[in-house]
Amino acid sequence: MPTDLPAIVGRNVRRLRTRRGDSLERLAKQSGVSRAMLGQIETGKSVPTIGLLWKVANALNVPFANLLHSESPRGSVVLRRSEAKLLTSSQGQFSSRALFPFEGNHDVEFYELKIAALHRESAEAHAPGTRENLVVVKGVVELTVGSEKPQTLAEGDAVLFEADVPHVYRNLVASEALLYLVMTYADIAS
Repeated sequence: MPTDLPAIVGRNVRRLRTRRGDSLERLAKQSGVSRAMLGQIETGKSVPTIGLLWKVANALNVPFANLLHSESPRGSVVLRRSEAKLLTSSQGQFSSRALFPFEGNHDVEFYELKIAALHRESAEAHAPGTRENLVVVKGVVELTVGSEKPQTLAEGDAVLFEADVPHVYRNLVASEALLYLVMTYADIAS
């Protein structure tokens, strides 16, 4: 994770929270993230996990990327792999790299996901109306959406699903899986 990302996330969480008129206590209750952890995030002293950031984004009713953006780019924007904002969870077993600039509000986001061999990653429900379009580039992944029957996706397979329910990604093979994800939000709040 770039060294400036915790500070950027902290500023954005504080800005979005205070814009809504929420206290740390209220945001803690709405997100299920402790007041102490939110305080550490807002001061840039904690490197939050993907799951924790999803909880905060959902409680603030904003797209995930709104917690990560810094300045608005102009013209063409090159996103260098070496400068990527990479978020990980499960001790690095799951990673997400944004393939779009974080600046401004987005109703669509594009990510590269990597899932370690045989790893299972649970995702909390996203904001109402959020959809995910996922394509497997490498590996075999099982996707379970809410209470639906699990779907097995091989290389080249794609799926579109409502992501406003808990969902689980599970790599079924003994090598890293690579996926691309397009996330579409129903409504943008800033």
